[in-house]
Amino acid sequence: MFRFLTAVAAALLSAGMAAAADTPGKVTIRWHGQSFFDIQSSKGTRIVIDPHAIEAYGRQTVGADLILISHFHTDHTQVATVQDHAKAKVLYGLKGGAKRVDWNPIDETFRDVHVRTVGVYHDNVEGMERGKNAIFIVEVDGLRIVHLGDLGHLLSAKEIKSIGSVDVLMIPVGGVYTINGSEAQKVVEQLKPKQYILPMHYGTKVFDDLLPPDEFLEDQKNVKRYPTSRITVEAGAQMAAPIIALLDWKN
Repeated sequence: MFRFLTAVAAALLSAGMAAAADTPGKVTIRWHGQSFFDIQSSKGTRIVIDPHAIEAYGRQTVGADLILISHFHTDHTQVATVQDHAKAKVLYGLKGGAKRVDWNPIDETFRDVHVRTVGVYHDNVEGMERGKNAIFIVEVDGLRIVHLGDLGHLLSAKEIKSIGSVDVLMIPVGGVYTINGSEAQKVVEQLKPKQYILPMHYGTKVFDDLLPPDEFLEDQKNVKRYPTSRITVEAGAQMAAPIIALLDWKN
């Protein structure tokens, strides 16, 4: 009898572990204006991408275990705005100094997160105007989250292949220093994100150095305006079409 009960208990434990393993992973994504996002995995790992210190957006309160920097322009590199930043691991998509800046290829795992980069340009003349830029591909909880940094051109077939499948796409749409709204629409068509499209790096009521997202949103379906800065994304969620999620940085 004891052996039977032990076997039953072991079977139940095994079934419970298998069910837990099959539970889809969920991540929380928050937008803090410009290209500044933070992502938290189901295991609590906190990832910050391109932190800024733009005064109009106010003081940001966010911690991080991993910080990703797409390029060296000052509205993407303000690591000091992150709480406990000295304890965080920082990965730079570019390397070098004043005379020469090059891509810094990344392909590594940090805790429950895998990070890769694809080197692109900040303009449409191969970096002659604004230099290089790195795209980050973040794989976490069964999701592939792609942050395009300050992408300045349409993607080549090679770059599209290198990026691979996309669940959540963070894409600049405000022009001036990056692709504009109509170009961003074409990049979305190139990458075909499955779940969410998160516009970034565009003009807002408090920061109008860039164009608003209107051109990108023109003729688009599935646009949803959120009264909050965050969304929760679940791996494997079946969606008829990706949602263009306009997040509210201040909430």
